[in-house]
Amino acid sequence: MSIDRRRIRVKAMLVAPNTGGTAHAVSLSAPTLENPRGYHRLIGGSVEFGETHRAAVKREVSEELSAAICNLRYLGVVENIFQIDGETGHEIVFVYTGHLDPEPAVMDATLTESDGSVVPVVWRRFDDSDEQLPIYPAEVMRLLETSAE
Repeated sequence: MSIDRRRIRVKAMLVAPNTGGTAHAVSLSAPTLENPRGYHRLIGGSVEFGETHRAAVKREVSEELSAAICNLRYLGVVENIFQIDGETGHEIVFVYTGHLDPEPAVMDATLTESDGSVVPVVWRRFDDSDEQLPIYPAEVMRLLETSAE
């Protein structure tokens, strides 16, 4: 199923820290023209018509990971304008934080997208200065720093 990127999409995504608070769960997306080694993306997805962003992040986590979110807390909103395989995309992303129950495994964890594709889930360190793959939405790290102040 192709995605119409000519419209602004509304998303709800989760920063899901591990028990130790050192890393958070992200999906590992396949390579693109812009990111030939792939990229990390927060867990979550599109807000459906008539659905609140809070309900959307809970639904997406349940559908993708068969998990619930404990201590769900709203962090803020970021705008994400990006290129993917030469096409411009534009998203408004409501960002939450909360712990996953159950927490994904350290190795070989996956999530299932709405189209049935299976995507790896990995743990990305919060101190990601040595991380080679970008994270999207990129502004989420700034949002995390602001919320910690």
